[in-house]
Amino acid sequence: MSVSTGTLLVKEPLNFWGGARVKPKDTKNSEPVYEPATGRVLCDMIPCGEEEVDEAIKSAHSAYLKWSKLSGMERARFMLEAARIIRERRDEIARAEVANNGKSITEAQVDIDVAWQCIEYYAGIAPTLSGQHIQLPGGSFAYTRREPLGVCVGIGAWNYPFQIAAWKSAPAMACGNAMVFKPSPMTPVTAVMLAEIYKEAGVPDGLFNVVQGGAETGGLLCHHPMVAKVSFTGSVPTGKKIMEMAAKGVKQVTLELGGKSPLIIFKDCELENAIKGALMANFLTQGEVCCNGTRVFVQREIMPQFLEEVVKRTKAIPVGDPMCEATRMGALISKPHMEKVLGFIKQAKEQGAKVLCGGEQFVPNDPKLKDGYFVSPCVLDNCRDDMTCVKEEIFGPVMSVLPFDTEEEVLQRANNTTFGLASGVFTRDIARAHRVAENLQAGTCYINNYNVGPVEVPFGGYKMSGFGRENGQVTIEYYSQLKTVVVEMGDVESIF
Repeated sequence: MSVSTGTLLVKEPLNFWGGARVKPKDTKNSEPVYEPATGRVLCDMIPCGEEEVDEAIKSAHSAYLKWSKLSGMERARFMLEAARIIRERRDEIARAEVANNGKSITEAQVDIDVAWQCIEYYAGIAPTLSGQHIQLPGGSFAYTRREPLGVCVGIGAWNYPFQIAAWKSAPAMACGNAMVFKPSPMTPVTAVMLAEIYKEAGVPDGLFNVVQGGAETGGLLCHHPMVAKVSFTGSVPTGKKIMEMAAKGVKQVTLELGGKSPLIIFKDCELENAIKGALMANFLTQGEVCCNGTRVFVQREIMPQFLEEVVKRTKAIPVGDPMCEATRMGALISKPHMEKVLGFIKQAKEQGAKVLCGGEQFVPNDPKLKDGYFVSPCVLDNCRDDMTCVKEEIFGPVMSVLPFDTEEEVLQRANNTTFGLASGVFTRDIARAHRVAENLQAGTCYINNYNVGPVEVPFGGYKMSGFGRENGQVTIEYYSQLKTVVVEMGDVESIF
């Protein structure tokens, strides 16, 4: 199916459990869902109430009982089949993602590729899950079993709707868990496509369920007694609430929260790469990326060349119809979000920052895009560390550039934040690169690149950017629990 901007119709229900789409019980409290590129209403998001959440969780639990009994090899076969179907439907899923999220089709296709790669990766890990055997005195021994947690809840964000659903479900399923996934209320469209694909791949009905809703539905999921774990991607304030709700039932939590990541560019860098890196660190998905390197620290000597070239290239970014192959920047997620981003830019100017380019609402020539949420990509100069635009996450196409003189000084400034999701350094000095990486307080440090996220490597935060990891082998530990079995081969020695 080929979808052009303004034509996607969403008619089917967006909830999914028990192996099928489920019509909402109660249509009150519905919220409109918009197509960012046109501003038209795409569909209604009808939140799930207590009864529906309960049904979805019970459906997941019955699937978990079957799925957890399978061997890793058996689970892997279903997961590989799901990955294959996603590969086959890549363009269809990517177009639906673009219609609902506003990012360029070029990026959305990569997101869908990352999703199937993630499922393929964890399919490969599923058969390797194992325990330890420990020899004890007198022929006795102990062993450990890595067991699933049960029903896990995934709560997604609107910037990578399909990819996040895969990032959370793949490791959960590899370990033998079931998942109930709640997408962001702004992007309800594509998670249910993943649910249908898992079903088609042959997993037990209920293994991956989708419930729609906002904060209230999220609360019902976090408080439900049959839920073992909650994995959340989103903002710091919401993350704190989720942690608080999960605490009531002593549930495990993974939080992937916001960032205000530093990108440090030394004068000995390969400047061409550093410029490309700074653009990749700020303008992917219209700047709506939690790990973006939005504080760009540039060594004073190369600041003029850096700014000249970055501004030239930022002005040349084609903004417009996200379904068009040539577009490199689409529309922001919503009108209120666009206004918030423009508000940050206005405030930056009031605080003394200088807009070198962009930072305005952009109206493409195409009449059907006139009500879309477009903002021209913006570079801010003359920034200081105490400005709001340098301290707070803007989540839009805004790059703040700051000069620095010494390594010691820039490290202190880079770490002076409550966030700690990512960081980056460009330099040709190998010792400096590793020294800086060691001293940056962040879950990821990119050396001579930025925003590359292979599924083989763990991703997650330090400080208030959250805890727990997604991707990589280590994530298995966040979706499983260890049981110790102690075997006595002799007689019991008792002091009684």
